[in-house]
Amino acid sequence: MSPAGVAIGANPWIWHSPVTRAALTEVLPRLAGWGFDCVELPLEGPTDWEADDALKLLESTGLDAAAVIAVLAPGRDLVRTDPATVRRTQDYLRRCVDSARAVGAPVVAGPVYAGVGRTWRMDDIERAATVDEWRAHIAPVVDHARQAGVRIGVEPLNRYETSMFNTVAQTAEAIAPLPADGIGVAFDTYHQNIEEHSLPDAVRAAAGRIAHVQVCANDRGAPGTDHLDWPGFLRALREAGHQGPLCIESFTAHNATIAVAASVWRPLAATQDAIATDGIGFLRRALSEI
Repeated sequence: MSPAGVAIGANPWIWHSPVTRAALTEVLPRLAGWGFDCVELPLEGPTDWEADDALKLLESTGLDAAAVIAVLAPGRDLVRTDPATVRRTQDYLRRCVDSARAVGAPVVAGPVYAGVGRTWRMDDIERAATVDEWRAHIAPVVDHARQAGVRIGVEPLNRYETSMFNTVAQTAEAIAPLPADGIGVAFDTYHQNIEEHSLPDAVRAAAGRIAHVQVCANDRGAPGTDHLDWPGFLRALREAGHQGPLCIESFTAHNATIAVAASVWRPLAATQDAIATDGIGFLRRALSEI
């Protein structure tokens, strides 16, 4: 735990995709050895890992499950698609919720609205109708999450990866009519650096509805190796009353699938391990200074 009492986690995507039982078996002991408190658990495919296995690994390493990360791959959509696709996507998100409940994760986070990379133009009327459609289609998933004691974290993505929700304010407005105990905003500093005028102001725009926070440098490298306003961002989170973990999310250029999906064309640090170890060191120092 950091000096400020904030848990720090990491995502196995730093090294692997998909994240399977074998990947978790390899990564979790190393994260624990480096002093991490928790880990994100991406669930790209419904059978990539089983909850019972993951829970045993968590218990053996002393790590908590910070969140299950939902992956909206092409073909997973809740808007502007056919009813069968909506149903399949809802079923997948319910599976993520069930997995989160089973491993003790409080949140399912991700761009839970449209497939990553899917973009289209909308005027104001079309956007309002699409948001209404999304609310109707995410509502049953939110109900399922509330019954499970899990919260959905809606992650806005940058303009190159979606045209649906790009800013925190857009996302907060979209979820406003939905129950706060079932759905909130999931932050990712990579996307917010592109789309927001101010990271602290973005935090303030979602105060009271922040469900999860992912951190990395502006280029997806280790936090602190960049130009972001980390003191302002971390101070704003504290002032907003957010008490959840900070989880380092990055990717590897050495995995063809994830490199293309995340546009990682070069190494982001001297080693993949350095993204985690340098990142946790920086976050601990930064949290102790705010």
